Amino acid sequence: MLFNSIEFIFFFLPITFAAFYSCMRYAGKSVGLFVLLAASLFFYAWWNPRYIALLFGSIVFNYWVSRVILAFPQRGKLAFATLLFGIGADLALIGYFKYFNFFISNVNLFLKDGFSIEEIILPLGISFFSFQQIIYLVDSYSGKCVKSSFMEYALFVSFFPQLIAGPIVQPNDLLPQILKYDHKNAFCQLTFDGIAYFLLGLFKKVVLADSLSMFLRGPFRAADSGCDFTFFESLYAMLGYTFQLYFDFSGYCDMAIGLGMIFGVHLPTNFNSPYKAKSIIDFWRRWHITLSRFLRDYVYIPLGGNRRGAFRRYQNLILTMLIGGLWHGANWTFVFWGGLHGVYLAANHIFVSALKRFDLESIRDSKIYGVFAWALTFFCVAVAWVFFRAETFKGAAGILEGLAFVNGIALPSQLLSLLPQFVGGFVEPVGSLAYAGNSTLLGFIFETLLILLSFILVLFSPNIPEMSNRRKYLLVFFTFAFSLQKVLFGMEMSEFIYFQF
Repeated sequence: MLFNSIEFIFFFLPITFAAFYSCMRYAGKSVGLFVLLAASLFFYAWWNPRYIALLFGSIVFNYWVSRVILAFPQRGKLAFATLLFGIGADLALIGYFKYFNFFISNVNLFLKDGFSIEEIILPLGISFFSFQQIIYLVDSYSGKCVKSSFMEYALFVSFFPQLIAGPIVQPNDLLPQILKYDHKNAFCQLTFDGIAYFLLGLFKKVVLADSLSMFLRGPFRAADSGCDFTFFESLYAMLGYTFQLYFDFSGYCDMAIGLGMIFGVHLPTNFNSPYKAKSIIDFWRRWHITLSRFLRDYVYIPLGGNRRGAFRRYQNLILTMLIGGLWHGANWTFVFWGGLHGVYLAANHIFVSALKRFDLESIRDSKIYGVFAWALTFFCVAVAWVFFRAETFKGAAGILEGLAFVNGIALPSQLLSLLPQFVGGFVEPVGSLAYAGNSTLLGFIFETLLILLSFILVLFSPNIPEMSNRRKYLLVFFTFAFSLQKVLFGMEMSEFIYFQF
């Protein structure tokens, strides 16, 4: 069930809240938690009922493993072996559903008589709920977890606002809040703020992200099939996806946080204006924050972090980001995207170390440096998104060749006639741009305005927590009508991009 669907907004959410609130007030906390758990499982089953057994089985297994770990007070070898067994089982589950066919297809490249590819449907949210349970097992072993009953643990894993695409929640972040829910304050400021978060996130998704997606269905498919791209076609494909992903993921994060607030839970911030970053290091402190924290705490630090010298630090950074890229999808383009960011991060750390060594850190305070650093960071991130979006390296290379002017510059002839004459010597007039602006002059202009608006919003608009209540609710009032119109009368509902991970 999608957050931006009619079924969710007008039926599931109000019914679930009414039932949960009523039970918490009149029937007791345990009944209220059971209702919320049942609603969360129903939410997951809506997509494909047969996979509810997979989710519930994973919950039962990991809860049992955590109880076995806690049964060893000394946390010795047996407890550690149990921990590894539990983590191994979780990774094996992800490995089969997400990477089995990827592995087989790569094996087939080296064999004449290849293995057959199975038809495996990737369960929604499997990476998120598996990683979340791995955190619970590790925290159980280290003694950090809050004691919980099976029902409380099951709700921690399946809580529907964060079940499908995060944020990845720490046990001690979520469980205590659910257990302390106060029905007397259910309609307080927290609930109204939650509704505001949800509606503003809905606007980002259905109005901004989905509008941008209309111009991106053809370009990347054409690039993967080997079509040549001119400069503006490549530029618009890259920028269009850069902003579509931003508003899609930012919208989801806002909606998830808002839904958590409605049920009395503060979910962790997962998105903090990443396109305002002035370095790749800062970008990863702002983008998918809970995943960055997971990769740091459960991959980078166990690999050795920065404890074994500069070379090993950079090696661990690149390896961590390669793993992060593979986590996003079973395709070498995702792995390359992760490795590219690993190289970015290593280069960024080398540059920062050089500034410290030569006592040049003060240059980072200048405005010129700030503008240049932002532009370079944004460009590097946008180029990497091309590999993230393209299904083949051939497609990514086609987009980048266009950016490098390999196939020249072209503009619609109607638009070119309005520009100064000297421009004509550098730009080829064409009837339409096949892969930009929906192949029409009006579409090209609309896409241009949409990209410019996106730049303005991501660079100058404040985050929701930075807004005053009056400004926030006023913005909700003006954006809600647009969102409602798109939900009720717009095109088919589109999934959030991160659902596939």
